Amino acid sequence: MPAFSALDGTDLAFHVMGEGEPLLCLPGGPMRASAYLGDLGGLSAHRQLVLLDLRGTGDSGIPSDPAGYRCDRQVADVEALRRHLGRDRIDVLAHSAAGDLALLYAARHPEHVRTLTLVTSRARALGVDFTHEHRMEAAALRAAEPWFDSAHAAYQAIWAGTATDAEWDAGAPFFYGRWDATAQAHAASEVEQTNEEAAEIYAAAGAFDPAATRSALASLGAPVLVLAGELDGGPRPHVAAATAQLLPEAELCVQAGGGHFPWLDDPVQFARTVGSFLDRSVPPTLRVSSSSCRQGRSPGSARSSDSC
Repeated sequence: MPAFSALDGTDLAFHVMGEGEPLLCLPGGPMRASAYLGDLGGLSAHRQLVLLDLRGTGDSGIPSDPAGYRCDRQVADVEALRRHLGRDRIDVLAHSAAGDLALLYAARHPEHVRTLTLVTSRARALGVDFTHEHRMEAAALRAAEPWFDSAHAAYQAIWAGTATDAEWDAGAPFFYGRWDATAQAHAASEVEQTNEEAAEIYAAAGAFDPAATRSALASLGAPVLVLAGELDGGPRPHVAAATAQLLPEAELCVQAGGGHFPWLDDPVQFARTVGSFLDRSVPPTLRVSSSSCRQGRSPGSARSSDSC
């Protein structure tokens, strides 16, 4: 298993899948081991996936100072991995809470980011967030699901901050576009893969300075893909659009029927969308595939697609 040392001496592990140009993948949770990403719906056929286990998760070591779990302090870990890989510029993909880590990395090291892919991503680093109302808006889209009545009260309790462990389990279907056996097994692995102590520190006071980050990223030259799930409550597609508006070279794709883990809901479509974006952003000699995603753009707005 490949590993490297962080600046503070913490041993960090990463996992490699596929071949070709590396895609540095940052897991969300926050602070969930990268195993839950799998091969991102077959994206390893397009790129070599380099899946980082954030400090204190998966096969990575535990830092001597828990303050090192704070999101902004983990930017140095991402940079240390880039250096370890020997790449002057790197493609970065981040899921969910790791969107903040990726945005902070791009703000601090824009010269090393070739592309940025934000998958159902948070953007607190930019001052963009989603609300209880957004969660309930997305939940209402699932009213015809056979599990809706039994799961809805539990889901409300989750976002009211009163949920028991049993209610967290009962509300899990809302995070997935399809509540099938694959989704159920994926949800069941969350607790054992997550460092709860680290998750509490990840977004602690001082982690984000939205005004400074927006200013730093206002001139980011790297292409950015903001991929949202049609059925996801965090973020809703219109919230993801607000993130894209703040990044000069961003395009928005909304995956039809997608939840918070869109590579599980439609692996082929997810891999095609992200693979196409990456292919357009690297020299032709390095391309592995050449699929496409429909796009359109209105004046003054981020490039977007109603479905990808």
